[in-house]
Amino acid sequence: MYIKKAYSENFDFVKYLPIPIVFLGLIVLNYAAIALLNIDVEELLREEIAKKGANRVFIETLLPMAVLLGVLLLWVKYVQKQSITSLTTAREEVDWKRIWFSFGLWGGITALLIGIAYVTAPENFVLNFKPIPFAILAVTAILMVPLQTSFEEYFFRGYLMQGIGVATRSRLIPLIITSVLFGVMHIANPEVGKIGYILLLYYIGTGFLLGIMTLMDDGIELALGFHAANNLISALLVTSDWTAFQTDSVLKDMSEPSAGFDILVPLLILYPILLFIFSRKYGWSGWKEKLTGRIRLTED
Repeated sequence: MYIKKAYSENFDFVKYLPIPIVFLGLIVLNYAAIALLNIDVEELLREEIAKKGANRVFIETLLPMAVLLGVLLLWVKYVQKQSITSLTTAREEVDWKRIWFSFGLWGGITALLIGIAYVTAPENFVLNFKPIPFAILAVTAILMVPLQTSFEEYFFRGYLMQGIGVATRSRLIPLIITSVLFGVMHIANPEVGKIGYILLLYYIGTGFLLGIMTLMDDGIELALGFHAANNLISALLVTSDWTAFQTDSVLKDMSEPSAGFDILVPLLILYPILLFIFSRKYGWSGWKEKLTGRIRLTED
């Protein structure tokens, strides 16, 4: 069972605390600074891009997450003495086919939805394609985005899910906590500033989707693939002046964002369909036990 992979006779929850304290503390400090100094994140990004260029700002945005991924994996391996495989999956080896299937499925759906939006409302988009900047973006995004998304998955669905699960002997508690924290982590994103705090429901809902995937599938492979596809395809195909990723993408969305359609369609339609496809392909069963059951760490 995936959560139990973090447990051993020498398990010490205190060793889990420095990583979340530092990372979540940085998020709190960042948001506090933005709120107290009344910083316009959208305007700040615009100024930075004008000064440095979109690709450089994109790299600078992703680089801290890539560094944090390295720190997290080294901490797990050398401080907690846990293998990276057991942080990833309950299987004997990481199932790369699962990662690629999830990546291809959600990447295809994302690209299709962007295509439909462009065909049905072309007036909302302008062609933003410039061969050389896009080529640089493509190389950068392919290298950096998976590192960024992998850190978030290893931290939330791996590190915290396992640590909280072992500490509480519960599946439901870590599912709720990690999903809410994942959503709140995006509170300083310019999208939230543009649309409003209601957008956090989308991020929290996405956190629940990824958490359910992890618990039902006994590993974070599907979550890794989904998250990488979501961020990578979006970064390459479409950008706007009010998103966290402002890139030299193919298209630029000029429409005014709204909270209703963009939140309800994924949460109420696309995510349930995705879970249904995964459940059929991988033979998921025992939903209640896997999502809400107690965890027995020993046979006693």
